[in-house]
Amino acid sequence: MIDKLNRKNAMPENRHSTEELIQELIEHQQAKVLKVAREIVPDATPEDIRNPQDFPDLVADTLFNYEDGILTGYLTLQTALRKRARTENPDS
Repeated sequence: MIDKLNRKNAMPENRHSTEELIQELIEHQQAKVLKVAREIVPDATPEDIRNPQDFPDLVADTLFNYEDGILTGYLTLQTALRKRARTENPDS
């Protein structure tokens, strides 16, 4: 029963489509984080949101930190899946 449940909830076997989905999530979230940042610092750039510690108003904003945390989670997931793929298929 548990094995059947695990298969039902497993990630798709098509690694390419999973990678594409994660990349889409990342790009969407990057745009969202930049939008929130620009509400606080109007001239913020994509580079600025990668270094928010340079902008005290960004670091202090809870919504910015929340959205940035989601982005960080997506990036971490992408890194973990890439590492796993390299480990499982070292020749590809």
